[in-house]
Amino acid sequence: MKASELRSLTVDELEQKVRDQRALYFNARVKHSTGQLENTAQLKILRRDVARVETLLREKKREGEK
Repeated sequence: MKASELRSLTVDELEQKVRDQRALYFNARVKHSTGQLENTAQLKILRRDVARVETLLREKKREGEK
């Protein structure tokens, strides 16, 4: 997921994307703790995706305040 793709989304869409990404990250963590996650690098990728979406969401909200 690229930041340029996310910039075109609205605030509501970004909030939904954050919820979806957090759910994916949570499920991956659970799988990792039970030994079912094959690609452990996926945790790092998902964590960064959540941070990326949250950062863009914060930027959009600040633009709306101004």
